Parts: sequence; C-alpha cells; structure tokens
Amino acid sequence: MSNITVSEAQQRNTDHASIDVALTRLRSAATDLTRCSIRRRIDLAEACLEGVDGIAKTWVETACEAKQIPAGSPARAEEITAGPVSVLRYLRLLIRTLHDIEKSGKPHLPGKVRHENGQCIVPVFPTNDLFDRLLFYPMVAETRLEPSVPIDNLFGEKLSILKGEQTVPPQICCVLGAGNVAAIPATDVLTKILQDNCVVLLKMNPVNAYLGELFEQALAPLITAGYLAIVYGGAGAGGYAVNHDQVDQVHVTGSIETHDAIVWGSREERESRKANNAPILNKPVTSELGNVSPWILTPGKYTDAQLRFQAEHIVASITNNASFNCIATKQLITWKECNSRDRLLGYIDEILAQIEPRFAYYPGAKDRFATYAGEPAPGDHLPWTLLRDVDIATRPELFHEESFVCVCGETRLDAESPQAFLETAVRFANEELWGTLAAAITVSPEFSKTEFLRTAVRELRYGTVGLNQWPGVSFALMSTPWGGFPGTSLRDAKSGIGDVHNTFLLDRPEKTVLSSPLTMHPKPMWFSTHRKPEAVAWKLYELYSQPTLTRLPGLLFKAIQG
Repeated sequence: MSNITVSEAQQRNTDHASIDVALTRLRSAATDLTRCSIRRRIDLAEACLEGVDGIAKTWVETACEAKQIPAGSPARAEEITAGPVSVLRYLRLLIRTLHDIEKSGKPHLPGKVRHENGQCIVPVFPTNDLFDRLLFYPMVAETRLEPSVPIDNLFGEKLSILKGEQTVPPQICCVLGAGNVAAIPATDVLTKILQDNCVVLLKMNPVNAYLGELFEQALAPLITAGYLAIVYGGAGAGGYAVNHDQVDQVHVTGSIETHDAIVWGSREERESRKANNAPILNKPVTSELGNVSPWILTPGKYTDAQLRFQAEHIVASITNNASFNCIATKQLITWKECNSRDRLLGYIDEILAQIEPRFAYYPGAKDRFATYAGEPAPGDHLPWTLLRDVDIATRPELFHEESFVCVCGETRLDAESPQAFLETAVRFANEELWGTLAAAITVSPEFSKTEFLRTAVRELRYGTVGLNQWPGVSFALMSTPWGGFPGTSLRDAKSGIGDVHNTFLLDRPEKTVLSSPLTMHPKPMWFSTHRKPEAVAWKLYELYSQPTLTRLPGLLFKAIQG
C-alpha cells in the first residue's frame, strides 16, 4: 500500500457528501460516454493496460499480505492469475474485439457457429489468439445462446449501440464490488463502462478495500474521463449509493442475502414484499450471487491416472482462494453402484491432506465452518473438509445454502443404471441444489460421445458447465460470458441476473460449456499440487503485459516443471 495499511483501508468510509459529489461528476460525463467512439474505447482500454502493468507487483503483494499468504506458498499464484492477469486478459480480448468492429463492423469469432436443437452454439475459446491455442490446448469452450437469438444476428443491440447506430440514455451504474477475488470489481467496472455504456460508481467491499487505491491508479484514465469514481464503506455507504436518485442501475457481486436485503429489505418484510411485488429498490439490478456448485461423477471404467487427475481438478476447486469462491465445489454427486466412487474420494482425501490449511480471511468464516462442518472451527486456519455420504433430508443446509467456506459434501443417488443415474443427477442438481451459476461433470469414456451426455449438458440449468474441468476456469478466460442461467427474476434471483466479461459481445448467452479431456499435460497451473505455480503465473502475466513470441519459451519451460 502506498499511503495506508490494509487494516486502515478496510476501515475507510466515504461520507454521503463525497458520494454526492462523485455522482454529480459522473452524471456530467454520462452523456459523453454514450457518444464514445470505438477508437476512444480502444485508447482507454490500452491506457488501462499500462495502468495495470504499473501496479501489478504491488497489487499481488498487498493481496498476499491481507490474506496472510506467506512467501513461497503456491497460493500466491492465485493472486496473480485472479488479479492482474485476468484484468489484462479481459482488456487484450476486448481491444481485439473493438479493432474487429473498426475493421469489419463486428467481432471476429474463432470458429463456425452451429445451430442445434433450436440454439446457436458459438465457439468462444480458444480465441483467435495464437497463445490460447498453444498454452491451453486441448481445452475448448462454446457458448449456447438463448433460442430466441437468430444465427444472423448474434450480437444484437450491444453491437449496434457501441457502433453508434442506436442511441441509449446516459446511465450511472453503482457496482458493489466483490470482496473475495481481486479481478471481479475491476472487470465488472470495465464491462459496464466499455461494453454497456454506463459510467460507474464503484463501492469497494471492506474486505478488499486495500485494492481501492491501486484501482484508482490502474484505472486512472477512466477516472480522468469522468467515467469512474471509487468510494468506500460498508452497508451504510452501499445503501446510500444504490438508493441515490442519481444512480440508474445497480450491479451486485455477493451473496443472495446481500441482494435480497438491497432489493427487498429486511428479513421481516422481505416475503410480504416479494408476494406483493413491492421491492424497496425500483431500479434495474444485475448480479452474480454464487452457487452450491455440483460436480457429477459419471460411472464407468477409469484408469487410476484419470481419476487422480479429476481429483486434482476437484481439489483445486475446493482450495482455490481458501474456498471463498462462489464456484468452489460444494456437492459431489455419485452413484451408489459406482465402483470408481471410493477411488476418487480416496484421491481427494490424499491430495487435500498435502495442502496446508489457509487463513480464513473472509468475515464470518469460522461461524460458517461450524454450521456446515458440524464441528467448531479449530482456529484461524480452517481444515479442508469433505463430508461423505451426506443426506439432503438430514443436512439440508449443505444443499440449499452456499456455505462460502472450505466444506464440501458428497451425496450418493439411487438409480437403476448408469444412464438413469445421469438423468437423476441432472434433475437433482437442477431441482435440489441452490443456484444456477456453474456445474461440472467428470465424463467416463463410456459416456463421452453419447446422446445421454449431450442431453445432460443441454438440460443442466447452469450458466457454465465444465466437462472434466473446473468451471471456475471459465471466469478467467474472459471470452466466455460469466453469470447465472437466464430466466431468473428479482424475486428469485438464484445465482444472479445478466452476465459480465463476454468480450465477443454475444447477445443473450444461456450457458457456456467448457470441455477438457480426462487428463492434460503439462499439469494446469491452478492445480493445488503444481510445483511452480507462482513462476508460471508471473510468466503468464509478462506474456499478457507484452504479448510476443519471445516470451513463450520461458513460460512453457516453467509450465512443464509443474
């Protein structure tokens, strides 16, 4: 930190008069943004690239200090990849899209669009960037658009607005920043300004308010232009901002409890307000609100190497960011007759035992651990906890509430056959688990090319579906839209309304399917057991900072040492 400590930053509170001043300034620039040319947007994005590059090292060191991640810990890589790397990647991809619009009038997609089962299916990863194909092969992602999107108009009004073909009223969006993952508030702001034509009042979450000064430096071009203001404080400052008459819309990344308190009020009045459709906040609200994220194991014959590799994926999804993620796996779904189940769980236990417990930096974590683990928290460093064979009837909280702590359950379902199990598991995930953000399936060789699998993927009501891959990776890819499955409402927002990232500007995305084989080489850097993740992460950062082929050999050399 340049001027104040982490703890001092977390106590910052912007007074109401200063919020008024910030909103007045934003209002004066809001019309200008609606007239902002493609070239001007490119210039702003490129200037932000330079800004992020200037503070990246301090950003990572400050986050590690706040989360008590010691020097040499593999967890330091998370603060690089889910911090400056993700923001740089977003900016690089959006700049490419904006250049495409300048040259040909629309984004240049990385493959041919298909139309199946009444939907457009759009390839979104790897992008047209050569480095994607070299670094992440054979991982691929496709985004399915809502059935109402025609194949000859994939971008809808988003594109026509950016090109100036359609006028929109000036808008101020209050973004309530997430407190867990560093890239979230930054990319939410960039999405709203550069894609959605909204000037932004960003209210930092007290948990990671220490990033505020750094964002002020990195995103200074947007602040200077009058398109962004950053304020601080807790529920008082947030409540004043979202209800301000100068704020036109709100974007929330957080819990469903936070969302409903903002939109519907206190718990005592909430249900009656919902029944009467009488929200206390009468403004458009978009959101990303978390998930009880399921991971389904399809039955079949797996090699030990395949099961261990999938266990590594699952462990990474549990341990990343000390499990303070909306997409941390919270329910493993297995078949009671599956012979691979015990082997997979054994590998998960073995790998978790190798990983040091993390400092529980997020407020309330110890209380939540006691609730969901069923035992008192042993201290400030919480143990990774896998609860086998839990039952929804006796432990409903593990299925109906996002724990946001390092506890994962495993439930076994009855079914007459492997095919019937997959149908049952999809129905269970859709109907019994809270949320619509992301789900994963480990696909046995017997299921990999079957209609049963295609049907399961089509029927899962989640915004991202990972096949043999942690869906959380999709968050960092940035070309993939990120958000809950559509069709929710303010009364029942589930995992949220709307999407962010989506650097190809696709109209009304329904879900993204991220696919990998059962094993990959070299070992992905997000695996908790990677031996050199920090070195790989900084090499990846250098590549996105200055994308040249000369940087590739060093990155690949570090990657294969993992």
